[in-house]
Amino acid sequence: MVPFDEPFRRQLRELFVWRRDVRRFRPDPLPSDAIERLIEIASLSPSVGLSQPWRFVIVEDKARRRAVIENFKTCNADALQSYSGERAARYAALKLSGLEEAPGHLAVFAETTGNVGHGLGRATMPETVEYSVVAAVCSMWLAARAEGIGVGWVSILNPASIHEILEVPASWKFIGYLCVGYPEAEFDRPELERADWEYRRASKEFAIRR
Repeated sequence: MVPFDEPFRRQLRELFVWRRDVRRFRPDPLPSDAIERLIEIASLSPSVGLSQPWRFVIVEDKARRRAVIENFKTCNADALQSYSGERAARYAALKLSGLEEAPGHLAVFAETTGNVGHGLGRATMPETVEYSVVAAVCSMWLAARAEGIGVGWVSILNPASIHEILEVPASWKFIGYLCVGYPEAEFDRPELERADWEYRRASKEFAIRR
């Protein structure tokens, strides 16, 4: 095992602290191999039964990108209707997508019917296939931050519409749509916390002993 010293561990914690869900991107293009390199790192993630169920679609076609943006606008307008009063006003003021500015678009799916891994670990918890893909996204997110690249995870989309827009197999379950690019600014606090939408709670609130 490669030893990781205390300075490295401190830097690693700083990486976690400064990892943000980015919504505001500069127009600067990414290096030509940036997204492929991040996918390679994501693929080092753990997966149930070594099933490696992640599937990535690099979206470059302008018409498909525009269709995704329009789908977001529709879904976001629908989401706004679920709020009222001051909370609705706050929601309307939030920037919840960097789809129009980000130079990179990446859709992430989970292959739910693959034979890789021979079903190990999935009989009682089939959802671990999707968890494995989420773990890969988190690995990618941190790797991107280490390079100064920002990632924004857009979930305000209709999965069926995304399947249609990107023409992917029916067995692929939509996990998320990522905006990738260089952030306008860097913060150590989440944007939703800075906008007074919600606040980060202490870790002790989420742990119990039995």
